Amino acid sequence: MHEATNVELWMVIPFAIMLLTIAIAPLVAEHFWEKNRNKLIFTALISVASVVMLVSYGMGHDVVHSVTEEYIPFIMLLLSLFVVTGGIHISGDITATPLVNTFILAGGFVMASIMGTTGAAMLLIRPLLQINQQRIHRAHTVLFFIALVANCGGLLTPLGDPPLFLLYLKGADFMWFSTMFPQWLVTGVLLLGIYMVVDRYYYAKEPAEAKLRDLNEHEPIKIQGMRNFLYLGMIILAVLFLNRKYIPEMAMSSSPLYIQFLREIVLGAIIALSLFTTRKSVRKANNFTWEPISEVAILFVGIFITMTPAMLYLEANAASLGLTETWQFYYSTGALSSFLDNAPTAVAFHTLAKGLYPDGGVDFVASIPAVLLQAIALGAVFFGAMTYIGNGPNFMVKAIAEQEGVKMPSFFGYIFKFTLIVLLPVYVIVQLIFLPF
Repeated sequence: MHEATNVELWMVIPFAIMLLTIAIAPLVAEHFWEKNRNKLIFTALISVASVVMLVSYGMGHDVVHSVTEEYIPFIMLLLSLFVVTGGIHISGDITATPLVNTFILAGGFVMASIMGTTGAAMLLIRPLLQINQQRIHRAHTVLFFIALVANCGGLLTPLGDPPLFLLYLKGADFMWFSTMFPQWLVTGVLLLGIYMVVDRYYYAKEPAEAKLRDLNEHEPIKIQGMRNFLYLGMIILAVLFLNRKYIPEMAMSSSPLYIQFLREIVLGAIIALSLFTTRKSVRKANNFTWEPISEVAILFVGIFITMTPAMLYLEANAASLGLTETWQFYYSTGALSSFLDNAPTAVAFHTLAKGLYPDGGVDFVASIPAVLLQAIALGAVFFGAMTYIGNGPNFMVKAIAEQEGVKMPSFFGYIFKFTLIVLLPVYVIVQLIFLPF
């Protein structure tokens, strides 16, 4: 890394502009921002300006490191999960009782750590909406789906949520994330229990004719593209074993590029396998397009470039920022993850924690105390559900639900009607149990 003392606070401005634009543009310039071409123009301009600045201040090596060591592995994992899960289609219609809906949400909660929150959310949201199509009251089910499947469920592996994979790249072992199983379980049980009570309340309010129609209109559950589950297993094995722990040569700059990027090459081969062996009709049934992953690829290259000086500044000035306690890291990471993307937020607070402990210590994971890493991971993953913009799948789920005729709460309606009265109390309970003051 470049000597961090040369980094000045004003160098963080492009990163702040990048994150604020991602957060605000969908709200104030929706039609302009929805075109990936416009995102590409904006990202290219701010990235080029940032690269020129970084090179001129002697930080060219740092930005190259950020792109090659973090962005490329990050986007290749997301792309592989996106393609493979997009090749699995679930269809059918069964009676949408509270028990059935709770079972589906619980299944998605478990699947999120295996195939990622985006993969699990995109796989299950359409079948869930189809099963509930005869019901009048559906918005609450989508809200809990966003919390459980598109966010909280992805806590147990680095595949589960983008911030976790970035922490994995920082040095956390693949299996270390499973140490957060108690937090994952408590959160899941609480949210599923609350959902069951809420859905029973709304089910009792359903008109008799809607219940009768739901009871009579059945279609067997059918899964297409089953071979992609094999490819999903291959992705897990690639991330688990194709890394510097098992292949030290991957960390050597003197190694051939095909060794340094062995994991990404294997993931590319899995992507090709999925694309060439899955029937086009399966992806068509999923309304599969390249737009969502293109958006992520465009925005995150800008994020990784512009955040380079921000990470160096945080590491150099960590001691003066006043964050030392685990609960402070939990809520601070969570607060920013609620309104900014949770992946760079997790990296920022990991860097901050690393600056507090430059000499290492006992019970450290990824160069910081394990309990601080837990606080950062929990805050990033859980609080990503606090707003529609906290995590990538949130807006995607909302858009699909609205396409199916579900009247979803507004941006602020989501916060005041759901997150502040349901999610935040659950997250406070988790903090009091596992990260006490």
